Amino acid sequence: QVQLVESGGGVVQAGNSLRLSCAASGRTLSSYPVGWFRQAPGKEREFVGHISRFGGNTYYADSVKGRFTISRDNEKNTVYLQMNTLMPEDTAVYYCATYWQSGSSYRSRISPSSYDYWGQGAQVTVSS
Repeated sequence: QVQLVESGGGVVQAGNSLRLSCAASGRTLSSYPVGWFRQAPGKEREFVGHISRFGGNTYYADSVKGRFTISRDNEKNTVYLQMNTLMPEDTAVYYCATYWQSGSSYRSRISPSSYDYWGQGAQVTVSS
């Protein structure tokens, strides 16, 4: 079993940056691709991005492409979400999760059901 803990959330003004961390314990995080999702009040959980096991491939939602970057440090058992040029519509609770599927199709990567272990979430609030 894997325990995931997100950190680094907060309140920032539009245009600024934040970096979220997703630290794993219980198992080696390099065993898993990892996804980031977010959920705003009253909305469904939304795919943000995905990183392969060793970081060679990353995928992003169109809404964050060019602004957000996912990276990982498997020696530290941690995955990161660097968020630049934040906008008020980025306000949400952000979650990291481990990907259990054997394949990596677009449809699988963006679906929350393809992920099994989830963190508790980190609140990100962007003020205008």
